[in-house]
Amino acid sequence: MRHALAHVSRGQHTVVAAAIRQVFDQPDRAHAGETWRKVSEQLRPRWPKLADLMDASEHDVLAYTSFPRQHRTKLHSTNPIERLNKEVKRRADVVGIFPNEASIMRLIGAVLFEQNDEWQTASRYMMVEAFAQIDTEEIDPILSITTEAA
Repeated sequence: MRHALAHVSRGQHTVVAAAIRQVFDQPDRAHAGETWRKVSEQLRPRWPKLADLMDASEHDVLAYTSFPRQHRTKLHSTNPIERLNKEVKRRADVVGIFPNEASIMRLIGAVLFEQNDEWQTASRYMMVEAFAQIDTEEIDPILSITTEAA
């Protein structure tokens, strides 16, 4: 959204953002793609650079639609990775100065291993059961590969 709004004057941000947000309310990839192209064509006369950007980025922006609906809101959040980075930084600050690169790798590896175990046992940010709702085999049109549900 930031990249898109960079092509529009500040006074028009609200209007353009509202138009683009229509895409994210669509139930599936087909409707989202159709709405994306429709919004792009509506914006083209006034902001041709924005429309070109939208044309070029359609597949990247709409990649989230291949995930189950209840996971989509969690995909745009960087909270889990930020929390992990903060934990690595906290542990590194305790040590202070590392004698060599291998010691840094051991500490960070131990933190990542610990977080991995915690995520597998305690925290369920994305429920595995939701992935069972995906067809057992589905062709991803963006990547052109066959994926199987977990």
